[in-house]
Amino acid sequence: MRQTTDIITVEHLSHAFGNKTVLQDINLSIGKGEFVTILGPSGCGKTTLMRLIAGFLKASEGKISIAGHDMTTTPPHLRPVNTVFQKYALFPHLNVFQNIAFGLNLKKLPKEEIQKKVKQVLKIVIMTDYEERDVDSLSGGQQQRVAIARAIVNKPEVLLLDEPLAALDHKMRKDMQMEIKAMHKKLNITFVYITHDQEEALTLSDRIVVMSEGVIQQIGTPTEIYNEPKNSFVADFIGESNILNGVMIHDELVEFAGHRFDCVDKGFAENELVDVVVRPEDIYIFEMSEAAQLSGQVTSSIFKGVHYEMTVITPEGFEFLIQDYHCFEPGHTVGLRVKPFDIQVMKKERLCNSFVGTIVDKSHVRFLKTNFKCNSAHKFPIGSKVRVAVEFQNVILHDSEEEGVLTGVVSFILYKGDHFHLTVRTKDKRNLYVQTNDIWDDGDTIGISISPESIHLEPV
Repeated sequence: MRQTTDIITVEHLSHAFGNKTVLQDINLSIGKGEFVTILGPSGCGKTTLMRLIAGFLKASEGKISIAGHDMTTTPPHLRPVNTVFQKYALFPHLNVFQNIAFGLNLKKLPKEEIQKKVKQVLKIVIMTDYEERDVDSLSGGQQQRVAIARAIVNKPEVLLLDEPLAALDHKMRKDMQMEIKAMHKKLNITFVYITHDQEEALTLSDRIVVMSEGVIQQIGTPTEIYNEPKNSFVADFIGESNILNGVMIHDELVEFAGHRFDCVDKGFAENELVDVVVRPEDIYIFEMSEAAQLSGQVTSSIFKGVHYEMTVITPEGFEFLIQDYHCFEPGHTVGLRVKPFDIQVMKKERLCNSFVGTIVDKSHVRFLKTNFKCNSAHKFPIGSKVRVAVEFQNVILHDSEEEGVLTGVVSFILYKGDHFHLTVRTKDKRNLYVQTNDIWDDGDTIGISISPESIHLEPV
């Protein structure tokens, strides 16, 4: 349990750019001295949240407190916060020492004090012999160290880092991750780190804030986020996962992939529809025997340096990703087994698409800013509001926009063992969820249609 004094408190924070809402009712507390990473895909709102905390943007709604003071409308230079950007923003006409001392000179501190402070931070960032170097002569990693030194020399209470390692190559990123973690321990100040890199977040953080589409999906330690994801987005985004539809028969017994398994999860209704997550490293693979809970055929096997990554298809048509130190070649029939505590059962976020619509006439209902033919529209008064339900598998996608009644863009793809579950963003910025066996790419623009008999209406 976290027992730190909160240095940052964000309450009911929302923000929009014009008509586009990018943050929705964000509530977050960050403890003094914590290393918190805000993690999510591009466009999820993580950088906007950081810029609001820093004061570079003014929130549309909500409150931001830092060190117990309301900072919602306080300008950036009056906040006890410094920011390190992805683009280092170093002054090319100044050397390393002068770049780091820039803020101290603005404060008109004595030269002896500036000298002392700069030397201290150069030691922390392992740049003690680079004081006189021209910043343009430095490597990307060295420039990043200078940018961090310039930010911490003023001893801020909070250091914000916006994807600071994005411009570095893989090896340098790994090295800098370790250095940043060591700096945090030495400085004992709060780090708020922005990234889309899951491995980076798991490596560095005390806690991770997972975001998607302007909403916080889960907050927890790296272990909690990885082992106990709250929903299918978190499970899919953090590491590799096998995610399948399931049915909770009763407490500690779940059915998925056509078989029943003992598990440790409780608190579900009998026969409740659920999502099931099993990590690839938690599936035991072996020569087929009576000990197997599942059987299947290996369809691919790739050596990943530490382990083999194999794909197995069961006779029921479900595909599992498995990571193991032993190699089973494609075509091999194998047995699979999963221990109860390695099965994570999650409540479903939704069971179908649901909207509020309006009856247009005896054969049409309007929702998603579009008129759809509907077989049951005649049962309701014209102009009345209705609840519209459409099952995921009844949404039809077309390659051509012209073939559909409306258009959308594929914004998220989740493979669920024997089908894909897509999130499609419509023209009015609403999400439509689709179950399909067809392969689509993230960002595809598509046509959408729904047959009249697949639209179910109920009174609001």
